[in-house]
Amino acid sequence: MAELFKIPLENDTSRKIIHIDMDAFYASIEEREQPDLRQKPLIIARDPSDTGGKGVVTTANYVARQYGVHSAMSAQKAAELIPKHQAVFKTPNFPLYQSVSAQIHDIFHTVTDKIEPIAFDEAYLDVTENKLGLTHTIEVVAYLQKAILEETQLVSSAGISYNKFLAKMASDYRKPAGRTLVLPEQAIAFLSRLPIEKFRGVGQKTVPKMQDLGIMTGADLLAQSEMFLMQHFGKLGYGLYRHVRGIDNRPVEYQRERKSIGNEHTYGQPLISEEQVQVQLKSLAVELAQRLRKNQKHGLTVVLKVRNRQYETITKRKTLGEYVGNAAELEAIANQIWQSIGQAEVGIRLLGITVTNLAPQTFENITLPLYDWEND
Repeated sequence: MAELFKIPLENDTSRKIIHIDMDAFYASIEEREQPDLRQKPLIIARDPSDTGGKGVVTTANYVARQYGVHSAMSAQKAAELIPKHQAVFKTPNFPLYQSVSAQIHDIFHTVTDKIEPIAFDEAYLDVTENKLGLTHTIEVVAYLQKAILEETQLVSSAGISYNKFLAKMASDYRKPAGRTLVLPEQAIAFLSRLPIEKFRGVGQKTVPKMQDLGIMTGADLLAQSEMFLMQHFGKLGYGLYRHVRGIDNRPVEYQRERKSIGNEHTYGQPLISEEQVQVQLKSLAVELAQRLRKNQKHGLTVVLKVRNRQYETITKRKTLGEYVGNAAELEAIANQIWQSIGQAEVGIRLLGITVTNLAPQTFENITLPLYDWEND
């Protein structure tokens, strides 16, 4: 009887959404910088022989992936999968990756300002209206992929559909250098033939549970009732019931106001001296100042985050009377906070500096009372 009063599902098919995903982004940048790496199994991670077997894989090139190496795998396991002495480990160079990502986002902005970044290597674009005046979304994607390749020498894959979920699924469908379009009338057929582990949100721990329930493909998922999926998977089941029907009405979020801008780094080899800490604080402050400048922001509160060898995390903040944003100011304040909480000899695994209470840099500076420090 309840089914008679069930509200029909709404499906907004009016948008044109693109999901751009850079193929093996970090590894591809390293191959661009050193072309001789292209034929070798390249793993973006610290060499486990230098870290006592610790650390995880950030990404790997397609040669390494043929051996079964994948992101989030332990670096030690990756080394064991590849014949001895053939694997090439490269420590991630995040400042370089960030600068290339900024180049790519500049290209995105030649098409639309409705951009939702997901990570350095992927983003959603709403091109329902585009700056190029192109009628067909496939033409917009062709332009983007060509421009990215010409400017950065890197390859990207793209998914095109009427919502974010389908665009993401489509960009994963044909890699590398893929280009997949899913129209509204094709959505259910496209999703039905996919293995359940390909569905966004279905992680490694969920796959066995799905398979135990006889859900092996999108078609099997489509056959389940909303109540059944929610009983077994809760909020995930609620979303999957809609996604497998091609429904995802979330807009591309391009006007979110940032509440903080930060920069942190995890160290494979813990910092064990005051000098090492000072060098890293300076580096973090310089990078953070660049991010603030790029976003045209400054802030009143500086937060220092410290994690030691025992994985104990301490955060402490200082709220100032005037806005700060340049590297020298950030470094000086971070140092002041460090002196009140830091002990380099215990081994520091992570340092981070964040600025909150943000305002546009054009905002008129007004002297405010100096607040007391707070412990989080």
